[in-house]
Amino acid sequence: MENGDAEMATDDTWEQKGSEPSEAEAEPGGPARDGGQPEEDSPQEEGMEEEEEVPTPKVVPTQPNAPKKEHVNVVFIGHVDAGKSTIGGQIMYLTGMVDKRTLEKYEREAKEKNRETWYLSWALDTNQEERDKGKTVEVGRAYFETEKKHFTILDAPGHKSFVPNMIGGASQADLAVLVISARKGEFETGFEKGGQTREHAMLAKTAGVKHLIVLVNKMDDPTVNWSLERYEECKEKLVPFLKKVGFNPRKDVHFMPCSGLNGANLKEPAENCPWYTGLPFIPHLDSLPNFNRSSDGPVRLPIVDKYKDMGTVILGKLESGSIGKAQQLVMMPNRHTVEVLSLLSDEVETDEAGPGENLKLRLKGIEEEEILPGFILCNAENLCHTGRTFDAQIVIIEHKSIICPGYNAVLHIHTCIEEVQITALICLVDKKTGDKSKTRPRFVKQDQVCIARLRTAGTICLETFKDFPQMGRFTLRDEGKTIAIGKVLKLVAEKD
Repeated sequence: MENGDAEMATDDTWEQKGSEPSEAEAEPGGPARDGGQPEEDSPQEEGMEEEEEVPTPKVVPTQPNAPKKEHVNVVFIGHVDAGKSTIGGQIMYLTGMVDKRTLEKYEREAKEKNRETWYLSWALDTNQEERDKGKTVEVGRAYFETEKKHFTILDAPGHKSFVPNMIGGASQADLAVLVISARKGEFETGFEKGGQTREHAMLAKTAGVKHLIVLVNKMDDPTVNWSLERYEECKEKLVPFLKKVGFNPRKDVHFMPCSGLNGANLKEPAENCPWYTGLPFIPHLDSLPNFNRSSDGPVRLPIVDKYKDMGTVILGKLESGSIGKAQQLVMMPNRHTVEVLSLLSDEVETDEAGPGENLKLRLKGIEEEEILPGFILCNAENLCHTGRTFDAQIVIIEHKSIICPGYNAVLHIHTCIEEVQITALICLVDKKTGDKSKTRPRFVKQDQVCIARLRTAGTICLETFKDFPQMGRFTLRDEGKTIAIGKVLKLVAEKD
């Protein structure tokens, strides 16, 4: 029963209904660039202050004529204390990015603070406060390489107060690794209603992550002792939920047992786990198919952050198209024409950048005050759509009472956060058949799928899911919880 191939119910996930883009039009992924020396991090998302820099890991110099490795962004998500940072640190060590001496130093320091099991996560924690509390707050970044690929690890915070930071991390990722703890009691707290395991899986899906690897960690714990029963139990509880969120357990999800603390099944197969026959984690990452990325689409760069530095600088991930130096672009929705003075991809200055790269652009022709996160840089020939009213298909994931027209929530779509109101419910959608109800529902409740008309407080940039998956999917949040996920079906012109 490798990898959830047990007989699933035949109903499709809501992602596969209707006129969906085929697999071939899958979203472009992360930046492809030379596997040379990784540079320091860019400032964190969500308007974070710039941090002290993380020490640069050492990298084996590439041969001058070596082909460029594919660049993949991996986000580690999961409940607080499931072991995300520890696994990240262990991977850095196993791939030679952190040397033994540094780790021994961390181990000594951690022992002095009676935190000896935390020393691996210190390789990823960005500051002293995170080390002292043992909680990740920012999205930590690190790099590692395999024979075929260059990976950026985004270590997302697991704590529920930092979910907006986690959304920022997930929206840059091509691949998510959901870490769950197999330790008795810990898996249950992470997965129950208030735990972050559910919300993170859901947010990763809406952020456009195609593949999910579920690492069942702490298998070496005395309460588990590499037990196949416990592994299957965690798996059985997770699969129906992942399915509900829209992952296809057969195609998009891969389960594997591991131990972050002693590195078992991360690079080499675990000796005391004969029942797991798949590849260990790092070889599995290496064997994944390449992400197809087209650079001839229209330019779309949602802005994550902006600041002043000898002019106006913006940060964001190029979702499609390519941008070159001295190119004229248009900032939507306020239609300023701007010119690109210089561009940096992962802190390295380049003349041109392709889709999936995390960029810093210095612009001419616009003031920093005139830009807000959620604005989009486009080419003049193909502007992105803007508006306030749109029809969308929504799945209510978690909401105690009913939702009626007039309901207000916070909309997260690409990098934009805006207040939104459901102005009308158009019809219900049957989850199994995809049939639409003939009559308008008066309300919707948890686990229902509906098509509704939404209206935002201000004008925002958005596209339909059909034309632009990564700019047409969104989450609705209310009172600090994600209540629904959805996709934009059509944009409605404003009546004057």
